[in-house]
Amino acid sequence: MMQPFKTYSLNLKGRLVTIDRPWVMGIINITPDSFYSGSRVADEQMLVERVEGMLADGVDVIDVGACSTRPGSQSVDAQEEMDRLRWALMAIRRVAPEMIVSVDTYRADVARRCVEEWGADIINDISGGTIDDKMFDTIARLEVPYVLMHMRGTPETMSSLTDYNDVTADVLDWMAHRIDELRQMGVADIIADPGFGFAKTMEQNYEMLARLEVFHALDAPLLVGVSRKRMIYMPLECTADEALMGTTVINTIALMQGAHILRVHDVKAAAEAVKLVLLTRDNGPLDNGQTMF
Repeated sequence: MMQPFKTYSLNLKGRLVTIDRPWVMGIINITPDSFYSGSRVADEQMLVERVEGMLADGVDVIDVGACSTRPGSQSVDAQEEMDRLRWALMAIRRVAPEMIVSVDTYRADVARRCVEEWGADIINDISGGTIDDKMFDTIARLEVPYVLMHMRGTPETMSSLTDYNDVTADVLDWMAHRIDELRQMGVADIIADPGFGFAKTMEQNYEMLARLEVFHALDAPLLVGVSRKRMIYMPLECTADEALMGTTVINTIALMQGAHILRVHDVKAAAEAVKLVLLTRDNGPLDNGQTMF
């Protein structure tokens, strides 16, 4: 049974956008060490080609990161992260001035400069404000949408922090408290990401996926980021490079449970999954008369 799809709106610096169908968020990494080599760009020409390809494939949001957060990764310093993001964001704006652009960072000062100086619309924080305690105040001042993701520890330590009473309930409770804190600070536009692959075992990731619909209780758009992750390629006994089909299967499961945003390396495959799930919705109303999306 498909879950009903709730429409949300986001205020992007005075431009109101509506999530009335699932969005595809395309990943671009300005890093030499992100876990999937296909997401990395090394120079402006490569970046422009990647952005143009994503536009042709139907991307809704581009998410740019400059500091690898794969399990066990080493962080770069804030200045290097900003240096990478500055040229990347400026190049994206030249190619796609109206594109919604998200920045993947857990540093408040980096977030501030990306929004105020280089045109970022959304901040995507893998730590949910736990690594930099200035992040929530910064987001409240910037008045931009914020992706709150669940993670324990840091990318270097998170793989050892997987002890939960009930992973889905524990993550939901943590996110509910963090979202309440943000809303009390005046942050209106929050996107919820349960954090697949971050401080969860493979089994815990699938337990959360099976119960994904419970996260709609947060009353926030739901982002799912599973693209080519270990939870897919390990059970399939393949590599990240070979995990596109598995990624599409998991993304489809997420869509059927009402996911609002798919964060992916492969925009075309995700956009096709969205299209087919929407066709299923349009031809199969729920028992109670609601539409499936």
